Amino acid sequence: MEALDLLLKRVSVTRLTDPAPTSAQLDVMFRAALRAPDHGQLRPWRFLTIQGEAREQLGKLMAESLRVRLPEASDDALLKARKMPLRAPLLVVVIAHVQPHPKVPASEQVLAVSCAAHGLLLAAHAQGLGAVWRTGDFAYDPYLAKALGLTGDEQILGFIYTGSPEGTLRTPPDVEPQHFVSEWTGAR
Repeated sequence: MEALDLLLKRVSVTRLTDPAPTSAQLDVMFRAALRAPDHGQLRPWRFLTIQGEAREQLGKLMAESLRVRLPEASDDALLKARKMPLRAPLLVVVIAHVQPHPKVPASEQVLAVSCAAHGLLLAAHAQGLGAVWRTGDFAYDPYLAKALGLTGDEQILGFIYTGSPEGTLRTPPDVEPQHFVSEWTGAR
């Protein structure tokens, strides 16, 4: 795939099915993620892959997390939480491991991890895979973070659901840069 086509045509794919990425495809995805800009070369990222039956275990944890957060959650809401990880054959949990540093603030480290997540998405698309980056309440839930083994200096930035696209990919809308770009000509 041509690099500019990749950048201009990548779309989030929400309908995913088997097969999951192969180990070779995952290797490429993670190599792309590790090329993210990284001020101070702190490598402030960590990733968990979840596939197979582990997705069902994650679903149980999500339902437990929801019950802790909202004790009045309906059975339908709990069932929906249990099924969330089953939307794709493989999930990658993107984790920011923020480290104290005199020149690299936490915000820059989180931005670096966000760029790594985007690299995962681009590399998936380049290989003909589908992927979508999801956050939602579970990404910010301390109960789930603890259950996944995160430490106090780590935070989930999202879940990248990936697999084979089901159906044809949508065409991304054309967005005109002039609506978002302006020239600054100096101080007033």
